[in-house]
Order: sequence, then C-alpha cells, then structure tokens
Amino acid sequence: MAKKEAKLVENTKQALFVAGSTGNRFLHDAMVDLMALKKPDAKQFSKKNEIRPFEDASALEFFSEKNDCSLMVFSTHNKKRPNTLIFSRFFNHKVYDMIEMSVQSDPKLFKDFRKVTFPVGLKPMFTFNGPAFDSHPVFQQIKSYFMDFYRGDETDLQDVAGLQYIIALSTGEIEDPNSLTLPLLHFRVYKLKSFRSGQKIPRVEVDEIGPRFDFKIGRRITPAPEVEKDALTKPKQLQAKVKKNVTTDFMGDKVAKIHVGDQDLSKMQTRKMKGLKAKYDQVDDAEFDEEDYGEEEPEQKKQKL
Repeated sequence: MAKKEAKLVENTKQALFVAGSTGNRFLHDAMVDLMALKKPDAKQFSKKNEIRPFEDASALEFFSEKNDCSLMVFSTHNKKRPNTLIFSRFFNHKVYDMIEMSVQSDPKLFKDFRKVTFPVGLKPMFTFNGPAFDSHPVFQQIKSYFMDFYRGDETDLQDVAGLQYIIALSTGEIEDPNSLTLPLLHFRVYKLKSFRSGQKIPRVEVDEIGPRFDFKIGRRITPAPEVEKDALTKPKQLQAKVKKNVTTDFMGDKVAKIHVGDQDLSKMQTRKMKGLKAKYDQVDDAEFDEEDYGEEEPEQKKQKL
C-alpha cells in the first residue's frame, strides 16, 4: 500500500499491455515492440480479455488499480476496425482519456529491420513534424499521450551518451479544421549515429530501426474539465515561488523594480560632506568676474613691475 500512496514526486508511470479477445498475432508483435521501447516500466498480460473499452472501461480501471499502472494499451481486431490499438491514460485509477488508432497497411516491426540494439531504459528524444501538433486538439492529445508514455524518469542529469534514439511522429496538414477525416499519424523510430567530421561537433546521421506504423485515428475520449484541472494541479511544495517585480529579459539578465517612498530633500544632511561645505558653494559668473578675478589681476601686474 505504501507504493500506491500519494507522493510529492510520483514514481515513473507504468504501462500495461492487454490483449483483447479478438487480438491477432500481428497486434501481439506490435505491442511487444512498443513495450520494448518502454522497458523496464512495462507489463504485459499473456491471457486475452473480453473487454470493450469504449462501452465499459471498468475492467481496465480494475487492472489499472491492481497493477498500479496509469498507462495502458489494449489490442482489438474486427472487420469494421481491423488491427486497432487503444491507448488509455488513468487518473486515480479512473479513465482520464482514451484514443483509438488502427494500424494501416505495410507496417514493419523490429524483426524487419537490421538488428540494432540499445541499452534498456534510455529516454528517447521526440520530434513532432506538422503544425497540427500545436493547433489541432486531436493531435495535441496524441502528442501529450506519447510524451507521457515514453517520458521515463525525470532527472536533471544530462548525458549525451544516453541520447541514442528518436521517436518521430509526423502528420500532414489539415485544410479544414472541422473535417471529421484526419490525416494519418506516422510513427517512426530512429537510432543516432555519430561520425568524425574534422571539427569539434561530430556529423550525426539517423538510421531507422523500427517499429514503423501508420495509424488511422478513430474514436477518442477526452478528460472532463474538472478532472483535467485536478490532474494538472501541482502541490504547493513543488510550485516555484514567484518573486514580485523581478523578471528576466531576452538576454537572460534579471531585471527588478525597486519602490522607494517619498523623500524630503530639504531634510538631507549635506554639510557633513567636505565637498558640500559653505566655502565650496558656487557663485554667479558675473560676481566671480567682478570681485575675484578683477581684483587679482592688477596686483599681479604690480608685482611684475
């Protein structure tokens, strides 16, 4: 029970892969490949389950609570929606959101590429190609889901040697935002290769390692506004303290405003400063010429004579 208690910094999100009663061999292999990118924070059920997530998600919520998993992938296959994967997220072990994506023709798995391996547990880099990921609500949800799914441990440590593969999601442009027909989502995985370039910065190339999927987007469930607000709320202990009147400009310099109360300059002590004593007070130019400069000049002439 201690593992499931609320914490200021939550554990790494676990993913559960569940096969439906109508799943086939291809969907099983596809989930194995997606799970390989998520390891070691992933589990898989070996038995098939008779579940219809969009009609009744209570069984998935039970699996989520029992296995302490907030991410889930469910496979199903039928004539109307062939080779379908349903991606779900959970908050407090209740369905937060859900999206259905069907694998289109010509997919490729790990085994279809050259055998390229990388250590388990590395965090991937992401690229999102297409303006829809910043403007269209469906693709914004997909972007949020995949970043949440493969986020891994949150850490401030940075190691260039750990940046070995990229998950690339691409989609075409959406001409009509109100159209129900959405472009395909292209899922690709690449491994980084560095070569000597004769300079300090090496030459970097990417090599596709799989899996490769083209998803057709189907049904989806979005979170309720109040649930979304609760899920995105940060504990007060983790919220950054806001300093009043302190900002940072575009150069990264700190800029602050200082508020000073009203000052009565007539009460300022000035006589204690040597340069402000009465004998150093300035006089008018006319008075200076007549009294000082005009009297000293004849005396100097007499002395010369």
